[in-house]
Amino acid sequence: MLIWGDTLLVVIVALAVDALIGDPDRLWQRRPHPVVVIGDFIGWLDRTLNHQQQAPEQRRRAGVAAVLVLVAAAVLVGCCLEAVLRAVPGGTIALGLIASVLIAQRSLYQHVARVRTAFAGGGLPAARQAVSMIVGRDPEQLDEAGVCRAAIESCAENFSDAVVAPAFWLALFGLPGLIAYKAINTADSMIGHRTERHEAFGWAAARLDDLVNLAPARLAGLLLAVVAPIVGGGVAVSLKVMRRDAPKHRSPNAGWPESAMAGALGLALAGPRRYAERTVDDPFLNAEGRAEATPDDIGRALDLYFAACVLEGAAYAALALVV
Repeated sequence: MLIWGDTLLVVIVALAVDALIGDPDRLWQRRPHPVVVIGDFIGWLDRTLNHQQQAPEQRRRAGVAAVLVLVAAAVLVGCCLEAVLRAVPGGTIALGLIASVLIAQRSLYQHVARVRTAFAGGGLPAARQAVSMIVGRDPEQLDEAGVCRAAIESCAENFSDAVVAPAFWLALFGLPGLIAYKAINTADSMIGHRTERHEAFGWAAARLDDLVNLAPARLAGLLLAVVAPIVGGGVAVSLKVMRRDAPKHRSPNAGWPESAMAGALGLALAGPRRYAERTVDDPFLNAEGRAEATPDDIGRALDLYFAACVLEGAAYAALALVV
């Protein structure tokens, strides 16, 4: 049985280690990153269970089975690691170090910051190249404002998916919860697409990812709204925009942190976007905001993101003191 106070300490260690160190590139040059291992397993399940000659309903059932196997394997690995490490001295620190690998505060900051740096060093072509590393839309169709909005939207959405949600499920269920979440999220990114191959097979992965992100996405939006004054925004305005506009987003979850970010920065985000395989004609979030985002706005978004990460860590520290 998990002791919640100890689990909160694991969360605090994981957040602190990731913020200070991030992912050490040298380590992952020698051995595969855990997310790569998860991805390889998902790829094997896809190749083994997803057969194009099957009817869509058969492929959907196969996709459900694949997700059940994936989550069961993730929970089993997490339980084994948790049991072993909690039985040794310093196990809480060790668990926090392992958990930090599956949280991406520092790497998200670095990826988004590279887009702003690229504008200064190589202009729009370099910024397009940098933003293509973090978004799926066609970078060649983006002007300066489009590149800036894409980077800011990615910062907001991934704050939920890569920072808030992993910490949330780690806090609730320990390492098994964290690894299971990362497995589900990775499955959604790999097979949860509306393509001919994956529309049926990836249905379960996409729906489960929506489910496990419901609470974290709203928490991420709240954290961003609370720190809005850091960038000259208003808490009430950000909350108002979030409540009003989040349901307009095509995703049941991404709209919450994105609309909170839009309200805090005074920008109009989302709207029509072109991806490699399709065009999305979505409404703007905070449509009354400024549409012409600039590289300086990327810097403001990063300041907001940094403050929200600090607030999240402080909240878990406060919880650890009272349980």
